[in-house]
Amino acid sequence: MTPFAFLPFGAAGFSFLLALASVIRRNGSPATWCFSAGMVALGLDSLFAGLGLRATQPSDAVYWLSTAFVMKSVVPVIWMGFSLIYSRGDYRLFLTSWKWALAALAVVPVAVWFSDPARLFQVVSLDPSGQPSALQFGLAAKALSGVLIVALVLVLMNLEQTFRAAVGTMRWRIKFVIVALGMIFGARIYVRGQAILFSGYDLTLTSVESGALVIGCVFLTLAYVRTGWVEIDVYPSLAVLRSSLTVLIVGGYLFVIGVVAQLVRRFGGAQILEYQAFVVLLGLAGLVVLLLSDRFRQRIQRFVARHFRRSQHDSVRIWTLFSQGLAHVRDQAGLCAVSVRLISENFDVLSANMWLLDEEGHLTVGGSTSRHKPEAANGDSPIPASPEVVEGLRDRVSPFDLDEVNAPWAAELRQLNAATFAHGGHRWCVPLRAGERMLGALVLADRVSGLGYTVEELELLRCIGDQITSVLLNLRLAGEVIRAKELEAFRTMSAFFVHDLKNAAASLNLMLKNLPVHFDDPAFRADALRGVGNTARRIDDMIARLSALRQEPKFRPVDADLNQLVREALERIGQIPSIEMVTALHDVPRMLADREQIQSVVTNLVFNARDALGPNGRIQVQTEHQGGRVVLSVADNGCGMSPAFLKDSLFRPFQSTKTKGLGIGLFQARAIVQAHGGNMQVESEVGKGTTFQVSFPTKDAQ
Repeated sequence: MTPFAFLPFGAAGFSFLLALASVIRRNGSPATWCFSAGMVALGLDSLFAGLGLRATQPSDAVYWLSTAFVMKSVVPVIWMGFSLIYSRGDYRLFLTSWKWALAALAVVPVAVWFSDPARLFQVVSLDPSGQPSALQFGLAAKALSGVLIVALVLVLMNLEQTFRAAVGTMRWRIKFVIVALGMIFGARIYVRGQAILFSGYDLTLTSVESGALVIGCVFLTLAYVRTGWVEIDVYPSLAVLRSSLTVLIVGGYLFVIGVVAQLVRRFGGAQILEYQAFVVLLGLAGLVVLLLSDRFRQRIQRFVARHFRRSQHDSVRIWTLFSQGLAHVRDQAGLCAVSVRLISENFDVLSANMWLLDEEGHLTVGGSTSRHKPEAANGDSPIPASPEVVEGLRDRVSPFDLDEVNAPWAAELRQLNAATFAHGGHRWCVPLRAGERMLGALVLADRVSGLGYTVEELELLRCIGDQITSVLLNLRLAGEVIRAKELEAFRTMSAFFVHDLKNAAASLNLMLKNLPVHFDDPAFRADALRGVGNTARRIDDMIARLSALRQEPKFRPVDADLNQLVREALERIGQIPSIEMVTALHDVPRMLADREQIQSVVTNLVFNARDALGPNGRIQVQTEHQGGRVVLSVADNGCGMSPAFLKDSLFRPFQSTKTKGLGIGLFQARAIVQAHGGNMQVESEVGKGTTFQVSFPTKDAQ
């Protein structure tokens, strides 16, 4: 019996110990419970497979291997949940997006359990005596292997996306966990691929899975000793299936290994395949760790730089990367995330923190590649820097060694940017300034191998800081412009309603002035009552429109007669004291119009004419049909307007020649006319009067 016969039992025990170690931790997260359940499932699978290896009777081997296969079907749903939760700040969103996939994977073990597990494997006879000498996969086992491959690929793709979204010390903290799970599930993909490629079941493949599980448990133990399986908060893209290398790697892996296994089976050497597979797995694990090592990559870079005399940094490439990365940011949070990530990757800095000065003068963390962000007592938000830190940074214009500054504010800033590694070198601070205005600072710590910064690197950091400051300043100025536009829009909208209320109040005032004179006239009282009712209805309508400010204003055009709309508007206005009102309403074609809006235009034009008149003034309202359009004219013999006012200020909001005018009446009226497909023209001369001419398309033309 070879030592590999005991490997499944060792892997099972190792898995159970790691599961126990994870659940005894305090404040277990959902990812912790998924991890514990997943390790138990992997351990049971390895245990049952080991019992199958040691079985002396084919029937016993079939029983234990079938039981192990049922446990294999439980593994994907548990680890799929773990891959969606582990180290993701918005894991609930991912669970919602993947709920149907999780439900489908949960059905697989139930279907296998309630089917006939004995049909997963078949005992075949290969010798003349008829004695059973080999196991063969059944059709159900092959189909289930295909499902498991797809599920495990999805698990690895989610883990890859989480790893790629992490940066700096965050990536360092989860590196060994990702490598361990990649090794475990990569081996299982290989074994399941063999189940599809070949009909016979090779018991040595169990050792491959167990060996990968042992190697993975070793890396998980290193991760526990290193960071305690700590989680981080990253926010990977929802498009997990995009830009992933997992599918390409798995496809090529299955093809190459399938060819190699076929050659081994044909030309011999199958008895050493399990030893070779174990060594290959161990070598792959070591290679992955080296490739993911920041220190190893730095040594390679130094070797290339020393022997090929390359400059320390390709400044053009780095500047291009920063320009491209910062070109797509839309807010301060995105700017901080992109900035710290690019600095961490290009300067081998594992802890890069970006501090921003907010509107209240507090210096707070805007982005970080490290989890070392001190939190307030309630745990809701990071602790801001004190005003002393802000004042201390105001006099700094260039990158400086934070550990060399002996001042209380520098000690506080060092405490807020605690280093993770004892040999990570000095912390450096890059002020973000725009002239005399300070916007924040970048603090760099935990540099790989603790290397110092050269003059070239400090100059490059200063240029990058200036570029970040420029983008940050533009974002803030853009935000101020947006807020100013929002305020202006609010003022304009509220002024519209104030103007309408002013017109309604003017109608009531005219009625009150005429009331003492015509109170005994029953017709006048009826007309006054009707006018009060119309005004109240208009006010109610304005209140309803004010309540719907969040919705885009819509006109409700109906078939209408312009003459009728003009008469109704003039009836609402009533008699104007000391003003001669002349109407000339000719027959005009019908039009499509919002009755209330068109009447407000007529009211506005008449009131503007009234305000421009002196004693014995005259207003003429006329309608006519001209060239397929209906035309409304309102003319007065008042003071008129200057050419300069007509050109620059007439239709601009908050511009008025009246002492108490709001300057938005004509702006609103023209907007209504244009919304109806019409246009407004004006002719005016100082001292002689003004004529407004409004034209609308006829119903047939509309």
